[in-house]
Amino acid sequence: MRHFLKETDFSRDEIEEVFLLATAYKEGRGRDATPFLGGQTWGLLFYKNSTRTRLSFEVGIGELGGRTVYLDKNAMQIGRGETLHDTAKVLSRYINGLVIRTFGQDIVEEIAEHATIPVVNGLTDLLHPCQIYSDALTIAEKLGDPRQPFESLAGKKLAFLGDTSCNMANSWILGGAMLGMEISLGGPDDHQPGSDALALFEKEGFSGKFHFTTDASEAVANADVVYTDVWVSMGCEAEEDERLSKMRPYAVTADLLAKAKPDALFMHCMPTHPDLEVSQEVLDSPQSIIFDQAENRLHAQKAIVTLLAREASGS
Repeated sequence: MRHFLKETDFSRDEIEEVFLLATAYKEGRGRDATPFLGGQTWGLLFYKNSTRTRLSFEVGIGELGGRTVYLDKNAMQIGRGETLHDTAKVLSRYINGLVIRTFGQDIVEEIAEHATIPVVNGLTDLLHPCQIYSDALTIAEKLGDPRQPFESLAGKKLAFLGDTSCNMANSWILGGAMLGMEISLGGPDDHQPGSDALALFEKEGFSGKFHFTTDASEAVANADVVYTDVWVSMGCEAEEDERLSKMRPYAVTADLLAKAKPDALFMHCMPTHPDLEVSQEVLDSPQSIIFDQAENRLHAQKAIVTLLAREASGS
């Protein structure tokens, strides 16, 4: 059974197909019928609260003709100790596919190991592959042709600032290297990618495919895209004061953004915290494309689900 647990789970040809499908879905939305999931039910198993991930999957699967069932981990027996093995086996008898938003990458991997339905990683503490595909789609739209992702993104520099040990930084290293992009990280020395991430990069053949610096200006120099994320991720609330103090030099201000290319794009996977990781001035600037990113979650995820459902059905 095919799953989408990390950026590299699709081949180059499949990535190109995802971008083609996503672009077609976007252009034809509200006009072209796309009932590829007619009669199917997909589960959304969430350990973490969500706005964009939940809504984009619920709307997207609905637009593909399917239904969704929201599964709150704390309202299920999994929250009282039922094994992931048993949960995966039971869910496979009821639904046609499963999206998981959770903490450990090991959770999605173990469920996928025992499931007989496609499993999609909607976010873990290690990776956020759906976000990277939709972000890459957005950059290709702005700087090239989304129907030709590799040609449009090759050689483009993306600077990621702040907590460079977070899932988004990890995913940009993996996804960016896969797409031929230059990934530059700027953050505190003790927030570099962790051992789990480094082991994954080595396993996937992308070890060392990024540059890290503690100098924010160096990180953004000549960047086509400047990217940041929240400084206090879910599960890190006890470290809030320490994190906010360490990350302040990496806040994306208008002055810092000006050190990138003159037409550099600003991106943030949201939710934003104005005047912490990014200034309100930058969020309001023409360079900010955060709402294009948010919209493209819908289109990219529809394409990902379509590929998985099509393969699962053998069509």
